[in-house]
Amino acid sequence: MNLTRWRDTGLRFEFKGHSIFYQQHSGPAPGQAAGPVSGAAADTGERPALLLIHGYPTSSWDWSGLWAPLQARFGRLIAADMLGFGFSDKPPRHAYSLMEQADLQEALLDHLGVRKVHVLAHDYGVSVAQELLARSAEGRGPRLLSVTLLNGGLFPETHRATVSQRLLRSPLGGLMARLMNQRRFERAFCEVFAPQTRPSTIELHDFWTLVSGDGGARALRRLIRYIDERRRHRERWVGALTATSVPIRLINGPVDPVSGAHMVARYRELVPNPDVVSLDGIGHYPQLEAPDRTLRAFFEFHDELDER
Repeated sequence: MNLTRWRDTGLRFEFKGHSIFYQQHSGPAPGQAAGPVSGAAADTGERPALLLIHGYPTSSWDWSGLWAPLQARFGRLIAADMLGFGFSDKPPRHAYSLMEQADLQEALLDHLGVRKVHVLAHDYGVSVAQELLARSAEGRGPRLLSVTLLNGGLFPETHRATVSQRLLRSPLGGLMARLMNQRRFERAFCEVFAPQTRPSTIELHDFWTLVSGDGGARALRRLIRYIDERRRHRERWVGALTATSVPIRLINGPVDPVSGAHMVARYRELVPNPDVVSLDGIGHYPQLEAPDRTLRAFFEFHDELDER
């Protein structure tokens, strides 16, 4: 689905006075045709819902290439642009927080009447998923049926920030944000892809449109503070990951310089009975670089869950 159609078919709800964009699709009941759903609707229990949580600095559109195949498998797909991202509001002086983004996901599920859900998360979104796991262990939030994690900073000690990320976090961050333009963004964005799977010129333009729209470039410096937040909450989030009884699969692009093979090595050290699929030759964005292989690994995981 192209970016214009993604935007035009999306929905909105209000979170703490801010307008949040999201995409939703309700899968068909037996004998019925599939179609989009507007507004709140109860969790039917016929087929489970899938919550998709995007990364930094992009948006829910990251999932557009997987959207149609996922429709055939799940009773409902739900993917929001988190606060500060994509087509959602980007308040310029907001204290963005991963904790608040987890609140946003819970608020959206509550808005839609969804009480149990599978999760597919990437990058920034893996920390949101870890917080949801922690809350689930405390008996709060939606019931998590499974979690699938793509490349992301699960462990602060293995996260290797890019040059542009380090600059945004530095005293020069304000200047960096003001000087950010499409050319600088594209150069930095392509660094985390495998050389042979980098986005096309048209795709890069669309990603820049999402990042820069509504003053989004100015929000980058405040959003990047998630790296520090991961350090503050390491024990909670790594503990949730290592102690949970929720089934988890990690699908990883090992060429990723930020959270590739080196992160997987740490995952295998800390997580009991690790379920890991490594996609050779793929970088930080498996869902964009190798959508078919990512879907195969994801569906195989869910086939195993169904068999259990």
